[in-house]
Amino acid sequence: MIQSMTGYGKAEALLSSGKLTLEIRTLNGKNAEINIKSSLLPKDKDLEVRKRLADKLVRGTIDVFISFEAGASDTAHSVNQEVFHSYWKSAVAALDKETILTKTFTKDPGVGSVLANAILRLPDVVDARKTDVIGEEEWPLVSAALDSALDRLMAYRAQEGKALYADVTSRVSGILKLYEQVEALEGERIATVREKLQKALQDLQAKVDPSRFEQEMVFYLEKYDINEEKVRLRQHCKYFMEVIDQEPYPGKKLGFIIQEMGREINTTGSKANHAGIQQLVVRMKDELEKIREQSMNIL
Repeated sequence: MIQSMTGYGKAEALLSSGKLTLEIRTLNGKNAEINIKSSLLPKDKDLEVRKRLADKLVRGTIDVFISFEAGASDTAHSVNQEVFHSYWKSAVAALDKETILTKTFTKDPGVGSVLANAILRLPDVVDARKTDVIGEEEWPLVSAALDSALDRLMAYRAQEGKALYADVTSRVSGILKLYEQVEALEGERIATVREKLQKALQDLQAKVDPSRFEQEMVFYLEKYDINEEKVRLRQHCKYFMEVIDQEPYPGKKLGFIIQEMGREINTTGSKANHAGIQQLVVRMKDELEKIREQSMNIL
């Protein structure tokens, strides 16, 4: 079953100094573009993590977020007092001290603790020295959290992949059904073209040899014959289904197949010479564009 390139996975590791949270978010992309948005990861582990991500996720825009919440005793020794008090004063100044803050503190002193805990989560309140929280002895826990986050992300991708598969395959079937309606209008199209040519000759009051007229009619209709487009489009649709069913990462190849499908549909429209067929071609183009948009997210 195909996978989506959109995914999310989260895991936590309980370290001796606090709790580390690891999140991975992925979006579609042509290659594996890995962005580790944290200074907590030890530099000697960077290449290892990137390789594990690339091997598991194959491609896409991959963002990794690592955050750390120090334990109570550890936080007490790492709080930047100056920054903390600056945030505190700003919070107090933003409130009406007479009508809100003072009365609230009087009735419920615990509100001060809530405010303090909120400030501790703000940038730069905890000293930058805590960026070395992942020591060598802690790495197995972080590595296990990375595996857990990746497993959850892969499960998310697989679930999204089921929805993508159902959508694009139903639209491919829809295009084939629309082309069957085009075939049903073929006889009417030929009759319409014949009538137009005969009317044009009558308007010109030209005398023509009936047998020569039939020959020219055959040559003219051959220029607008769509049998080859019909055959090729069906082959492309069949190949699309084979690729999406059999290949583990079909996304890029599906994009090329969709281009070929579009070429046959466009050629059919240029040869149509029939209002009903033109309307069906527009509907096929609409379906194909939706397939194209969805396929960009297929791994």
